[in-house]
Amino acid sequence: MALAALVVAWTGGALAAEPPHAGGMAKASRIVSLDLCTDQLLVELVDRARIAAVTHLGADPAVSAIPEKARGIPITHGAAEDVLRYDPDLVLAGPFGVSATVGLLRRLGRNVVVVPLPQDLDGVRASVRAVATAVGEPAKGEAMIAELDRRLARLAPPAKSPPTAVIYQIGGSVSGPGSLADAVLAAAGFRNMSAAYRLTRGGQVPLESLVAKPPDLLVLASNTEEYRTALADNLRHPAIRLLRQRGASLELPWRYWLCGTPHIADAIERLAEARAGIEVRAR
Repeated sequence: MALAALVVAWTGGALAAEPPHAGGMAKASRIVSLDLCTDQLLVELVDRARIAAVTHLGADPAVSAIPEKARGIPITHGAAEDVLRYDPDLVLAGPFGVSATVGLLRRLGRNVVVVPLPQDLDGVRASVRAVATAVGEPAKGEAMIAELDRRLARLAPPAKSPPTAVIYQIGGSVSGPGSLADAVLAAAGFRNMSAAYRLTRGGQVPLESLVAKPPDLLVLASNTEEYRTALADNLRHPAIRLLRQRGASLELPWRYWLCGTPHIADAIERLAEARAGIEVRAR
């Protein structure tokens, strides 16, 4: 399952980003977010009274790192009519899923800021700054980034020969090079082993390949019982249970690393702790 499909509940093409329009203007007081990732940054950067609506995913604990904070805020499903009823003076969107809505809102003269989907930690910092600037809270954004950097600086440096890891997802998909998940693994001191497998056209690793050449750490992107669907049966396969019994494994909910928010530090810290355990056993 593609990560972008989990970030938004709509379909559509990528959108071009526009620079935030916060310089010299009054702070927006009716902000609508059309993307799970901007939901999370918005909720943590501004007072609740300034938030007109977020997506229905913001309060979903399966994909959101801040479900309790987002609960109770009015929701939008992304249609232009749905957004306009809040009469927003700022709309935040991601690069996928709501291109028709964003296009119409821009033609109507609405202030829309599209925040790119990060592919590395610098991209996370850029996303925080983009949203913080758009909502008129640059100091809060810089404080958020500084706390992220402090947490990352406390991690032990990676070994010269880093252990390998694979982030194994619903349907057998794995996170490959150039993705945010790949950057998370690297920051935690792992080498992403996904490139060592012959992946299918959809980006899945055959279970046989995973069993024949397991990584030092098998990372499951969700709890095995969280999604009781046929597509998620791969997480409950007896072969996966056997791999987890024989080697190191970790359930790392994608709500912490799916979006480019400072909560990505939670994922990196948990991975770094697992790496320390692997290195101790190796010695």
